[in-house]
Amino acid sequence: MKVVLLLAAGAQWETSALRVLTGRRDLVVLKRCVDVDDLLATATSGQADTAVVAIEAPGLDLAAVDHLGDHGVRTIAVVTDEGGTVRAGRIGVRTCLDDVGELPAAITTDQAPEPLPPVPSEAPAQPVGGRILAVWGPAGAPGRTTVATALAAALSRRAPTTLVDVDPYGGTVAQALGVLDEVSGLLSAARLASTGLLEEQFAGVQRSLDRQLTVVTGLPRPDRWSEVRAGTVELLAELAGRRGHVVLDTGFSLEDDDLSGRPGRHRLTTAALEVADEVVVVGTADPVGLSRLARALVDLREHRPTTATRVVVNRMRSTIGWTERAITQMLADFARPVGLHFLPEDRATVDRALVTGRTLLETDADSPLANAVDGLARSLVEVRPRTTGTARPR
Repeated sequence: MKVVLLLAAGAQWETSALRVLTGRRDLVVLKRCVDVDDLLATATSGQADTAVVAIEAPGLDLAAVDHLGDHGVRTIAVVTDEGGTVRAGRIGVRTCLDDVGELPAAITTDQAPEPLPPVPSEAPAQPVGGRILAVWGPAGAPGRTTVATALAAALSRRAPTTLVDVDPYGGTVAQALGVLDEVSGLLSAARLASTGLLEEQFAGVQRSLDRQLTVVTGLPRPDRWSEVRAGTVELLAELAGRRGHVVLDTGFSLEDDDLSGRPGRHRLTTAALEVADEVVVVGTADPVGLSRLARALVDLREHRPTTATRVVVNRMRSTIGWTERAITQMLADFARPVGLHFLPEDRATVDRALVTGRTLLETDADSPLANAVDGLARSLVEVRPRTTGTARPR
């Protein structure tokens, strides 16, 4: 016998569903739940096998479906249109029906029915032309955010670009660019991703700096990293990549810091590296910075051996006493990047950009630093872009 929980959320099909489910020896409706919280609480008792739900029920999201699955409750969604079927798939519901008369068969069989056929699209899928770039580097403030914001601005002169702040310790992209955002774009994206609505409402999690450059702001406080569910970074990158280039401003650590086996804080950074077409590794041109950079390149090679790596030596200055050639030879013992770039020390331009909340190119497009960043952007887009629209793992 199958024990069923029903959450219709006021849908008109509830009466019909009760009619086809009651009076059978192989089925029993344990409870008509008033909301998702009631459904989850009842599922926790371990008495039910199946939950029949209205896909539009408030609060029905990926976490709720996972909770049901963790307690041995299979979810069947009743949908009324193709949009409901798509949303059901995004929150992990594998069985969808548009006819409540099919509920008994769907509940009693171990094999899920065939999904509803998708509505054919008249417009052909457009190829993805942008590149996904992760800006990463070791601890010690080597200038990851400075490089990420400047690189995104330079890329936006060539194609639409989205800058995404995924630093798990609380990003500073919003502050650096003068974005007054009371709601974190990353947290908004995480909430929408859990309900399957991120694709439809993706524009709402971005802030436009101009016609070509948009920003998804980061965490307002470091302790809120746990609100970003696994898969959010990958989905954000995929959706933004459909528009053009994507620059991911990451954290510094690649460690697995949760011994329970659940994704930890640094999952935001490792996810960005996994989804990236190329990793831009930033280090500083001083003895401490170069030592950290060398170790970071070794760590990155161990974690992402097949990902293309490009090294940026930041704050290069003559007072260090080393030439670009000497640093190149030094780093050659630790990595074979696809490119090595040097960004000159230009504290005055960086300070003016920070104070005014503008990008380096807006502050002084003719400065040596802006020209060097533009050269970095040029080298990145000369690489053949991705041409498939295959979704990345979530």
